[in-house]
Amino acid sequence: MDVHLLEATEDPERVICTAARNDYSSSFVGEQSFEKTMETVDGETMEEKKRTLIGHLLGHGHYGPFEHAHATFAVKGISRSCMAQITRHRHVSFDIQSQRYVAFDDVDPEDVRAGEMVVVPPSVSDADWIGRNQRDGAVTEETIQEREQIFHDSIVQSVEQYQQLLDLGLPPEDARFVLPIGSKVNMVMTLNARMLMHVADMRAAADSQWEVRDMTEQVLDFAADWCPLTFEYYNENMKGRKNRLAP
Repeated sequence: MDVHLLEATEDPERVICTAARNDYSSSFVGEQSFEKTMETVDGETMEEKKRTLIGHLLGHGHYGPFEHAHATFAVKGISRSCMAQITRHRHVSFDIQSQRYVAFDDVDPEDVRAGEMVVVPPSVSDADWIGRNQRDGAVTEETIQEREQIFHDSIVQSVEQYQQLLDLGLPPEDARFVLPIGSKVNMVMTLNARMLMHVADMRAAADSQWEVRDMTEQVLDFAADWCPLTFEYYNENMKGRKNRLAP
């Protein structure tokens, strides 16, 4: 999986603070300097003033201003299972690589065994991996070998039969029905800072599945540079409080 920041609101915390001050300002924030807009906020420097206001907003549950700052990410090589989890979130915009219009007829099925085209869960080859709703704990190396054999044989067979169906004239939109849910897909998503915090609450949590958690943590790494005061406060005071930021 690779996560790339495509584009984001420039100076997002200036936008957030301006929107928040608008709610309590008798003058019009669109016709005055940012310094004037922030002059009554506590702090010696503008950085301190922004930190004060952002902390006050998040601490008091005033999340609306954080919806004005947006970021767009390109995500490469997530499974369709992970895609199904992340696309459940409201107020996030998605574009997903289509298996109706993109055919995978040139993929060597044996390369699939080595990790091409299909995401392989760590539990397939990790004897100590413990997942949610798992029937047993750690297993033997013999069991791991059997898991690997069954898993890889299954996905290779699926891709082979998918390509055979394409050769028999079945349209890609119908042939894709035999592909595994672990098939890799590329995605572009746009979300605002509030939704990013909400998604992090739900998908970076310890009980989230490993893949969507990894993706969310990578997005949060970008957010820490893009919107630093906001996500510093979030990480120190709010992370893990599920559903608190849901619109």
